[in-house]
Amino acid sequence: MSQQAMNVTHRTVSSPGGRIHVVEQGAGPLVLLVHGFPESWYSWRHQLPALASAGYRAAAIDVRGYGRSSKPGDLEAYRMLELVEDNAAVVEALGERSAVVVGHDWGSVIAANSALLRPDVFRAVGMLSVPYAPRGGPRPSEVFARMGGDEEFYVAYFQEPGRAEAEIEPDVRGWLAGIYAALSGDTTAGPGAPDPHFVSRGGRLRDRFPAGRLPGWLGEDELDFYAGEFERTGMSGALHRYRNMDRDWEDLAGFDGAPITQPSLFVGGALDTSTTWMADAIKAYPATLPGLVTSEVLDGCGHWIQQERPAEINRLLTGWLAALPA
Repeated sequence: MSQQAMNVTHRTVSSPGGRIHVVEQGAGPLVLLVHGFPESWYSWRHQLPALASAGYRAAAIDVRGYGRSSKPGDLEAYRMLELVEDNAAVVEALGERSAVVVGHDWGSVIAANSALLRPDVFRAVGMLSVPYAPRGGPRPSEVFARMGGDEEFYVAYFQEPGRAEAEIEPDVRGWLAGIYAALSGDTTAGPGAPDPHFVSRGGRLRDRFPAGRLPGWLGEDELDFYAGEFERTGMSGALHRYRNMDRDWEDLAGFDGAPITQPSLFVGGALDTSTTWMADAIKAYPATLPGLVTSEVLDGCGHWIQQERPAEINRLLTGWLAALPA
């Protein structure tokens, strides 16, 4: 789907970190779309026209550090509090007082915290792939360090600045093709295969990615778009999100165990480890998401849910949005 065919409008708006790139389509109540790692506003290319046709003003952003948005040099500039304020600044810059926020992957976590920290701005929240789990428990770095036994969990692998960049940046396109395939429902490794979320000691994350096959949702032109974005920006801005998880844990101490009370939606993929590993978080939704309206797990679907199953996601999103209080 070409950008021209989408009939979208590009703009940059001021934010606490400099500027945020926004891609819009449609008119009506504002729906802010927040992507995850390693993605782009382009991850919402199927949702922008569907939301516009349903009577909404859909606005997909490049998160700070990605695409055409600013890329601050300070690692601490990528903490959650900063990203929440970016989202609030976008709503204000677009001339709106409130919005529905919807996120995928890291964007799901950013969307959830936007609703939690700025209920004055975000009247409802949709979360794709990564369930809401309130702040709590031990320091995140301690948890990740214990995972995997003799292997290293990918979040721990990402912590040292420059380490993952050295793996990814010499062959951005190949690495992206690999991670997209590894976590897609139609190309994920079968039971018993080495888990691509872990790194063997002295190895690389990509050592466990499938080779030579793109998932059905990803064409060569689409892969070219993603690769071009990261070849231009580098990977550090995106990876710095992972490097702030301990800071987030400290910053959000006052929200330990806090529920999100606004109307909410969750959709996950049955073949996505984010859904299976965090099954207890989904079971806790009656307490943690008391405003939950819609919760679905899609059979046979992997992690890149709004790209793997665009028609189903569009149906669920527009149905949920239509049921929200005006």
